[in-house]
Amino acid sequence: MHIHILGICGTFMGSLAVLAKELGHRVTGSDANVYPPMSTQLEAQGIELMQGYDPAHLQPEPDLVVVGNALSRGNPAVEYVLNQGLPYVSGPQWLADHVLQGRWVLAAAGTHGKTTTSSMLAWVLEHAGMSPGFLIGGVPQNFGVSARLGGTPFFVVEADEYDSAFFDKRSKFVHYRPRTAILNNLEFDHADIFPDLASIERQFHHLVRTVPGEGLIIHPQAEEALVRVIKMGCWTPVQTTGDGGQWQARLLSEDGSRFEVLFDGQVEGVVEWELTGQHNVANALACLAAARHVGVVPELGIAGLSGFKSVKRRMEKVAEVAGVTLYDDFAHHPTAIATTLDGLRKRVGAAQVIAVIEPRSNSMKLGAHRDGLADSVVQADRVFWYAPSNLGWDLAASVAGSTVPTEVCDSLEAIIEGVKAVAAPGTQVVIMSNGGFGGLHGKLAAALDN
Repeated sequence: MHIHILGICGTFMGSLAVLAKELGHRVTGSDANVYPPMSTQLEAQGIELMQGYDPAHLQPEPDLVVVGNALSRGNPAVEYVLNQGLPYVSGPQWLADHVLQGRWVLAAAGTHGKTTTSSMLAWVLEHAGMSPGFLIGGVPQNFGVSARLGGTPFFVVEADEYDSAFFDKRSKFVHYRPRTAILNNLEFDHADIFPDLASIERQFHHLVRTVPGEGLIIHPQAEEALVRVIKMGCWTPVQTTGDGGQWQARLLSEDGSRFEVLFDGQVEGVVEWELTGQHNVANALACLAAARHVGVVPELGIAGLSGFKSVKRRMEKVAEVAGVTLYDDFAHHPTAIATTLDGLRKRVGAAQVIAVIEPRSNSMKLGAHRDGLADSVVQADRVFWYAPSNLGWDLAASVAGSTVPTEVCDSLEAIIEGVKAVAAPGTQVVIMSNGGFGGLHGKLAAALDN
C-alpha cells in the first residue's frame, strides 16, 4: 500500500517511515523542515521527501495518511485529508496496529533519558543475541538506524508522553501496551499541552494501567512523582533503581564511566563505557532491570553496556579543531543541561567548558523553565545563550543572576565570534538544542579552523 506521512522528519515519524518501508509499503512523506540526520536516513531508505504541506503531495491519493502530532487543524494538508475523506491515523496507533501487535514490547518512558535508555536496551538485547526490533527517537550509533522490525518477538520503543495527534490528545505511550515498562523520571515539561505536573502524572498512570500483571514496571525509588503515579494503583510487579532501590550503582570513577552494579545487594559486575554522568548510570540500571525481565542475565547485560556507543546528538563529539572539542547535545530542559554539564566537568577536570544553548523546545519557547536556567549551567566556565527576536520572553533577565560569565546573543554570528574570542586549545564546547541550530556546529568548526 502507499502510505504518506505528514511530519515525516520528526524523530518518531521518521522512524515509523523506516518500519513501514521495511514492511513492504511504498512510503512518501512531507514536512515543513527537511534536514539531516533524519532526511539523510530516509533518503538512504528510498523514501521520497517533499518540502512543505502542499495538498498536491497527496495526489494521486495514498491508501493511508499517517498524521504527525506537529500538525493541527488549519494545516493545508490536514484540511485536504479531511475534506477528501482520505483514510488517516495517528503515528502511535499505526505502530500499535501494524508493528507492536502480538510482540513483547519493552517501553522506556520519562521526562529525560528515553532515547538513550531505549538505545541501550536495544543494544543489550542485540548483544545477547535476541535481535530485537526497535523504534527510537534518535539514531543509536551501535545500529546506525533509528528503527527496524527485528527478527524476534521483542520490540523496544521510546515511549513519549507527548500527545498522539490533533484528533487524539492521549499520550503516545498509551497505545504501546508494554509488557516491560521503564519509567525513568518525571518532571514538568511540554508546557504547550500540559497545564501542570499532576496532569502528566495522570497520563503516566494511564500507561501503568496497560501493563499486564505478568509484566514489570521499573522506576527510581527516589523519584517522588513516579511514586505518586504507582500509588494511584498498580497491578504489576515493580522493581526500583537508584538510592534505596533494588538495583544500585557504586561509582568507581567520579564521572560515571566506571561503576559497579548491585542487584538486591549482590555485586553483578562492573560497567566500563564511553558515557559519563549520573543520569546515564541511572539509565543503565533501568536498562539492566528490563533486560533481565526478558532473560538477559545481568553479567551479559553489563558486557553489552560496555560496548554501547551512545546516540547521535547525545554528547556526540562532532569536531576537534585547533585543540577545541565540539559536542552536539540534545539537552533542552534545565535538569538535562545540568546533568550533561556535570558529567563533562567530571571527565575533563579543570579544562575550560563553554556551553552554547538554544531554548527551542515548546516549553522553553513558552518560558516554562526560565527560572531554572541560570542554575543549570554552574558547571560551565562560560555560557552563550541564543535569544532570537521572536523568543517571546526576556531570556537575558532570566539568566542575569547566573554565577557563570554569560552572553545572550541574537544571532549565530555573535555566538561564533564570542566563542572564537575565548576558546583555546583544550576548550570543550557543548552546543545544546533540540533542533538543527541553524547549522551552528559546522559554522563554528569552520570559524575555529580559520
